[in-house]
Parts: sequence; structure tokens; C-alpha cells
Amino acid sequence: RQFDKLTDKQLGFFWRPEEVDITKDQKDFKDLTEWEQHIFTSNLKRQILLDSVQGRSPNAAFLPLVSIPELETWIETWAFSETIHSRSYTHIIRNVYSNPTKVFDELMDIQQIVDCANSITESYNSLIHKTKLYELLGEGTHTLNGKKESVSLYELKKLLWLCLMSVNILEGVRFYVSFACSWAFAELKKMEGNAKLIKFIARDENVHLASTQTLLKILPGDDPAFKKIAKETEQECIDMFMEAVEQEKEWADFLFKDGSMIGLNTELLNQYVDWIAHKRIQAVGLPSPIKV
Repeated sequence: RQFDKLTDKQLGFFWRPEEVDITKDQKDFKDLTEWEQHIFTSNLKRQILLDSVQGRSPNAAFLPLVSIPELETWIETWAFSETIHSRSYTHIIRNVYSNPTKVFDELMDIQQIVDCANSITESYNSLIHKTKLYELLGEGTHTLNGKKESVSLYELKKLLWLCLMSVNILEGVRFYVSFACSWAFAELKKMEGNAKLIKFIARDENVHLASTQTLLKILPGDDPAFKKIAKETEQECIDMFMEAVEQEKEWADFLFKDGSMIGLNTELLNQYVDWIAHKRIQAVGLPSPIKV
């Protein structure tokens, strides 16, 4: 029932990017200072890349391992909502920039964005790779292209656990610096169409976050192997959170390297990241090393 409720909630939130008028945002963008344009465009690039990863990955990574119809339906619904986010960013770019192609072409030019994307895809790739080996070859040690690959159900469960934790961190921590900037622009009566779209996206991300938190709570209670894995990987999971916190703070430094915004600066964003990460760490039953 928990996943049916999440599906119902997500479907109830359905929206189309085209419903939000962002014609004023084009004029607003031209009136922004050079460093404000840097903040806005850099955040948009990062959101596009993170949501591109997240758009296809839940289906590819989790569906082969799911046997419960309610959970399968939820994952399909979750992935569909991510495609709406992707279309939202396209809607923003086409309406705000005179040369949208340039924004897309420069996505990978910012090292902090590449580092963040690599951090997320690592967990997904490991799980997807090991799942395929398990499906094709079963448990045991196999030689593929001259390389030995060990496959066990326990190891697969461990990779699933770490992947769920990584996604939980993505949905619960990694978007929030860019969200905060969008809302700060709106407080100044600038880029308000963009902020409205981001509000819808953030609302969806909270539902996705609830699903990973639910799975991370249910699995150790249902399966002794996951209970053991949760204890075994506790420090690794805390380290994953802290890596995300560090990357978010580095991102804030990058955004404000040429100047801050009225009502928002690096110090405030760092405090916000610490506060939200502390909440997310505790929500999945881990001890938080963050002092807030």
C-alpha cells in the first residue's frame, strides 16, 4: 500500500511544463548582472545533467530486481515524472536563451558538474553490471574477457542498498543549492516562471525521496541480509552523504565566485546544506556527524 500511495500522490501532481508562462524570464535574464547570469545558467546545466541521469536509471537499475507489482508501478511512475523535469529544463532553455544549443553543448565543461554526475552514476553502473551478470550466469566466479567476476546474491543486495542510498542522497541533498538560488531569484521578482517550475520539480523530488527512505526502512526488517548490510555499510553510507555535502559546498563556491545575490551567499548556502543533510542522514537511521 505504501507504494500505491506514492504512485497516487505522484499522479495527482501531474503537470506540463508548457502550462507555466516564462516569457517574462527572457527579459529578466537579460537584465541580470553577469554573475547572476552565471549563477542561473550554471545551476540549470547541473540540474539538466543530474535529471538526465535520474530519468533513465531507476528503470534500468531497479526494475530487473523487482517482483512486487505495486513497486514496479511506482518505479515506472517515478521515471516518467523525471522525464517531465527534463522537458521543463528544455522549456526554460528554449524560452530564455537566444542560443539554446550553446547551453546544452557546454554541459560537460564545468568540472564540478562532471564530478557530481560521476559520483551518482558509479552506484547505478555497479548495480546494473552485477545484475546482468547474476541474470545471465548466476552465482559463482566467472571469467569474462579474461577477467574474473565474482557474483553472489549477497553482493548484489549490497550494491542495491548502496545504490538506493546514493539515489536517496541525490533526491534529498544534491538539488537543494540550485533550488535555493531559484527561489532567491523569485524573492527578488526575477525569473519567476523558472522558480514556479522548480517548485513543481522540488515537490516531485520529495515524493521520490519518500520512496527511497521507505525502501531503506523496509528492507532490513524484511530480510536479515539487508539488516546485516545496513550495519556493514553504515560508515560507507555516512561517507557518501558527506561527499555530497562537500560537493554541494564546492558548487556554492563556484556559483558565487564572481559575486553573490541579494539575500543569498556562500555562507548561508553552506548552513542550508548542513541543515538539510543532517535531516536526511537521520531520516534513514544513520548517526549524523554534522553539527547544526
